[in-house]
Amino acid sequence: MQSKNVNAHLTEIRDYFKMAVSVDCVIFGFDNDELKVLLIKSDLKEYKDMWSLLGDIVRPGEELDAAADRVLKSRTGLDQVFMEQVQTFGGVHRHPAGRVITVAYYSLVNIQHAALKKHGNELHWHPVKAVHEMAFDHKEILDCCYERLKHKVIEQPVGFNLLPRKFSLRELQNLYEAILDVKLDRRNFRKKFLSMDLLVDLNEEEDDVPHRPARLYKFNFEKYDQRKKRYLGIGF
Repeated sequence: MQSKNVNAHLTEIRDYFKMAVSVDCVIFGFDNDELKVLLIKSDLKEYKDMWSLLGDIVRPGEELDAAADRVLKSRTGLDQVFMEQVQTFGGVHRHPAGRVITVAYYSLVNIQHAALKKHGNELHWHPVKAVHEMAFDHKEILDCCYERLKHKVIEQPVGFNLLPRKFSLRELQNLYEAILDVKLDRRNFRKKFLSMDLLVDLNEEEDDVPHRPARLYKFNFEKYDQRKKRYLGIGF
């Protein structure tokens, strides 16, 4: 077989380079006992007044994970948060400007720690249940990442990334109920988590709450890291 140089090869496949790669970030937060997602108003006239996920085109020489980290930090001011790549979406007509293949990520952030940066158009937290229509194929991406999150919280204790460092068992149960969209038995839920021996009792109670103050706990990430190979998940 006759060999060919790179320039000849590029000439043959030049049409295949007429597309872009982007990242779209589904940024989840938890506030007022609701699972929320950070959305921004689309700046394209084709999607006027519609909400979209946070994303951007991947820059030349930029790794995919680095692009997702850049989007997250530029909009929330946060870095070193839980983030996971989920799926690639490549519908031919998913973007009105041309062929754009996007790689979806989801991340879990503490809303109280985020310092939102608008950069011109609106940026807000929305209850996941209240989001019904979005620009592009972003509702499909959101639904896909939400399903991944629901499976993940059963398998690994990633939900603690959404809570403050100190939390009550009531807050913890409310979080799992919000993510899984189910009502959990209070006694069984607490028994299961306390039996895992991964919660540290801080010998403190809640302040300024309209109900009886509850004890506060923190998650022992160091102990979990030591035992995660034997961790079998929550298993509700």
